[in-house]
Amino acid sequence: VQLVESGGGLVQAGGSLRLSCAASGFPFSNYAMAWFRQAPGKEREFVGQISWNGANTYYADSVKGRFTISRDDAKNTVYLQMNSLKPEDTALYYCSRDRVLFRARLEVSSAQYPFSGQGTQVTVSS
Repeated sequence: VQLVESGGGLVQAGGSLRLSCAASGFPFSNYAMAWFRQAPGKEREFVGQISWNGANTYYADSVKGRFTISRDDAKNTVYLQMNSLKPEDTALYYCSRDRVLFRARLEVSSAQYPFSGQGTQVTVSS
């Protein structure tokens, strides 16, 4: 399993970024994918999840209405569109693959996503 995130950077508050996560080494279309983030000195935090078939998306309350997860199974890629960014969104963002096949319901525990990439840094200046 290989997951490679990209698209992070430095942006002013109110700006937007689109993160990408290229997946390989497994049947991408069979797995739910999630985004997590971790700020310095804090625990890893669930950001959002997209079900294996893309029919369901779930978001943490802190990002709901501002972030959107999507997937392109033809490209084996999951995206995180981040709008109206705030300084508190500053973190290292990871994409992660679900532990089980064909999950449709919400799962926020990082323990259920044992595979993650190296992360991409997002810094939002005020």
